[in-house]
Amino acid sequence: MKLTSTLLAAACVLLAPFAGAQAQDAYPTRAVTIVVPFSAGGTADIFARMVGEHLQKKLGQPFLIENVGGAGSIIGVTRVARAAPDGYTIGLASTSALSINPTLYGDKLTYQPDKDLVPIAQISVVPNALVVNPSRIAARTVPDLIAYMKANPGKVTFGSAGAGTSQHLAGELFQQMTGTTMVHVPYKGSSQMVTDLLSGQIDLAFDNIPLLLPHAASGTLALLAVATPKRADFDPKLPAVAEYLPGFEAVAWHGFIAPANTPKPIIDKLSAEIRAFMQLPATAKKMAELGAVAVAVEPEEFSRTIASETKRWKTVIETANIKMN
Repeated sequence: MKLTSTLLAAACVLLAPFAGAQAQDAYPTRAVTIVVPFSAGGTADIFARMVGEHLQKKLGQPFLIENVGGAGSIIGVTRVARAAPDGYTIGLASTSALSINPTLYGDKLTYQPDKDLVPIAQISVVPNALVVNPSRIAARTVPDLIAYMKANPGKVTFGSAGAGTSQHLAGELFQQMTGTTMVHVPYKGSSQMVTDLLSGQIDLAFDNIPLLLPHAASGTLALLAVATPKRADFDPKLPAVAEYLPGFEAVAWHGFIAPANTPKPIIDKLSAEIRAFMQLPATAKKMAELGAVAVAVEPEEFSRTIASETKRWKTVIETANIKMN
């Protein structure tokens, strides 16, 4: 009897890895939650729903969107970081959550991207653009704007979607690279900021292209340049800031994440399906309509992007002495 028990125990130990592998091969066997750390209806929410619908069709289980907004996406991303690492809770995160917040909040941050999360796939790049209120700023080129700012130090105001956002840091980087000074006016989102920019309450801003294009087309705002490394496809005539300030880049991006220690076969399975979807022409077209560029970046490369962006924005944040309470 004792020998039989010993043999059974040994068999269980030997078979356990195979059972685990079979479970991962069968994944998912129930509904998966996609945590979006922003309110419903925004760009990130639309991205998540597009991908979730595709995953549901391909993998045969519901992929349910859970909007957990607040605190600059910290609440939602923390929800992902603290979830069970079984593949049934994943999330969509942005530049701020993965590469800006760790420096802004330091030890106060309730998650650490390199310890508590694992990348699945980067899916987007969202260009920011430099825009001015034409009734407040006469400059129509980046060099003219720099000259105006140098002639009026500390008198130009720039708005952002909030302290610590990619739009805010774009303005800080611009000042650092040009040796100029502006007054930062943070808002609780881009919509309110653009409203004040249109009314002349602030002078200029860096913001995502989709919100700016209608106003640029009507002439109520003037686009000066894009913050991508080179000119954007939506308007090849519009210069990049980097043409005047080599190395200038300030874009937003989104990617899927999972809790640390999620089994690699599950990460690989999700990544492959997400990246296949992002490479479809129809997906690229829809993303372009939303003012974004569709990308399909595997976990390892996405991890390197997060690390390099964290290092780059850390320098900007520390130079500007930006602190969050």
